[in-house]
Amino acid sequence: MLNLNSVILFSEQPKKLVEFYKKILGKSDWSGGEFVGFAAGKGYLIIGPHDKVHGKNSHPERIMMNFETKDVKKEFNRIKGLGAKVIAKPYQPMEDPDEWVATFADSDGNYFQLISPMK
Repeated sequence: MLNLNSVILFSEQPKKLVEFYKKILGKSDWSGGEFVGFAAGKGYLIIGPHDKVHGKNSHPERIMMNFETKDVKKEFNRIKGLGAKVIAKPYQPMEDPDEWVATFADSDGNYFQLISPMK
């Protein structure tokens, strides 16, 4: 079985994106050259520059990062309070009263979601 090790977000303004995710995830866990990594569970979110990436993401629905939390509503309010753009307020995608999802956009327009632990 394969283990998803990391997701790399390339940006024209990686320092701005790093500052955004510092607010969300806390301090970074490592850096090397122009790249910065944040531990998120067993994997990493890595942010760095790329000469072919310009401006905001024009297709943010293509891929979304999911950050699991036991309290989606509480984290939603915290992250909203930090200034993240709300795409979808907490909702229940299924009939299970314990499953919640909320969607935000980061400073480059990439979407990320808060999700409750799925059964």
